[in-house]
Formats: sequence, C-alpha cells, structure tokens
Amino acid sequence: IVASPRLHPLYNFSLNLQSVTPVGEGSLKRAADLLLTKLTAEGLFDPARKRMVPYAPEHIGLITSGESAAYADFIKILGVRWGGIRIVHGEVQVQGDRAVTDIVEAIDAMNQLAKPPEVLVITRGGGSADDLAAFNNEQVVRAVAASRIPTLVAIGHETDLSLAELAADQRASTPSNAAELLVPDKTQAAQALHEQKRSMGELLSGHLQTASQLVREHHQTIRHLLEQAYSVAEYTLGKQNALLEALNPEAALRRGYAVLRSGKTVLKSIKALKPGTRLSIQMHDGQADATINKVQ
Repeated sequence: IVASPRLHPLYNFSLNLQSVTPVGEGSLKRAADLLLTKLTAEGLFDPARKRMVPYAPEHIGLITSGESAAYADFIKILGVRWGGIRIVHGEVQVQGDRAVTDIVEAIDAMNQLAKPPEVLVITRGGGSADDLAAFNNEQVVRAVAASRIPTLVAIGHETDLSLAELAADQRASTPSNAAELLVPDKTQAAQALHEQKRSMGELLSGHLQTASQLVREHHQTIRHLLEQAYSVAEYTLGKQNALLEALNPEAALRRGYAVLRSGKTVLKSIKALKPGTRLSIQMHDGQADATINKVQ
C-alpha cells in the first residue's frame, strides 16, 4: 500500500491511499489465475486429451522429495493395499528455488527411461500458496501435460488445487489417495476372488446338473427311438420272412407239388419231354428218378 500520512487535530493520524498492489499469496493467486486462463484457451486442461491411468500398475515412477511425509504416506498405503510394485523414485525439491527445475527434469528423465513406468505420480503434502507455487508454474504444468507417461498428480490437501493437477491425466486429493486410486485393497480383492470362486462353483454345478439331465433325457430319447426302429425292423423282417416263405419252392413241394429236372435243367413245359427222357423228380421229402414212356 502506498499512502501519504497526515496528522489532524481532531482525527489524529490518518493515511491518504494512493495505490494498492497485491503481493504474497494475492500475487501468486493472480498469476495462477492468469496462467489458468491462458492454458485453458490452449486446451491444455481439456478432458478429451486426458488418458486412462493404469489400475494396479506393476511399475510406478514417483516424483517427490524422499524425505517428505508425502513420500512416506504414498509408499506405506501402496504396500498395505497391494505390494509387489516396482517404484522408480525421482528425487526433487518440491518448494524453493530449485523446485521447478527439479520437477521438470525429473518428468523428462522418467520419460527417457528405456523401460518407462506405466504411470507417473507427482506428489507433495499441503502448505501455503508460496509452498505450492512450483505446481502452478507454467514450466511444470506444461511438462505434466506433455508427459508421454500417464500422470497422476496429488498436491497438498483436499482443498488445495494446483494447475499441475488440472493438466494431469488424473488428480488425487492427497498422496494417500493417489495410492488408493492406483491399486485395489488386497483384502477386498481376495474376498472378491473368493466370491467369484463360489459363484463359479455354483454356476458350474448348475451347468453340470443341467447337462446331466440333458444326457438322461437324450439317453431316454435315443433308447425310445432305438426301440421304435427295432420294432419297425422286426415287423418288416416278419413281412419279408412271410413273403420269402410264400415264395419258397419248399413250401410248394410240401403242398404236393414236385420239381422235374432233366439233368440240371428244371422242366417247365411238356414240350421238353419225349418218350425215353430220363427225369429227376424232387419232392419235399426226397428225390426219385423216372423215365418218360408217353407224352400227351
């Protein structure tokens, strides 16, 4: 505040204000608001450009101060909930003169790894506007947005919101919440697997019962069809046997007929006979030889 002091016999000491310039948190907020407007116009915070952050990743890149509570909280919650995850730590200052350079260089280094992490977690605990100023810096915000690795940014407490979080693919309210968003609770996961196993067992049992019932029904159907086919075949065979029996020469012989042969030739006409012809007479119960004496 720039003002002119004045002494008055009635009103004592007073100030005549000439100008007011915001400094401290006020100036930081004004700069952040201006940057927000600028980057929003560029589409840097557009939800359409955000990517899915892998759930239960096997490889995480963690950018924060290794001595911070944020680092300890994230590692602890991650281990309690899931465990067995490879973490590559990028050591950075999260406030102060080196913070911006450290964070930008760490993001770039993670992206340059031969086997980069599946997700990049950038985090720190809460603090004043001055403490969190690095995460409202244009270089940091652009580095987060440009990362080829999907980013999860958790800065401060629930009420804190930085531009780096807006540029990230996903935001977490706290470092602990970042770990919760990345991995499931192994106890709940084990319970869910147990429930799935039970459900699959019941489903399989139901399928087996249904299949068994179908097999029984098919067996009965096939047996019924076979019995029908056997009956039809038996009936047909009976008719064919009766026909064969009716056409069997032996049947005619049993009725008193005979078969005359001259040599191996069956004689069908009297014209084949003449006196002196030798015949073989076959009857149903034997055979006799004869000679023709007379033909009429």
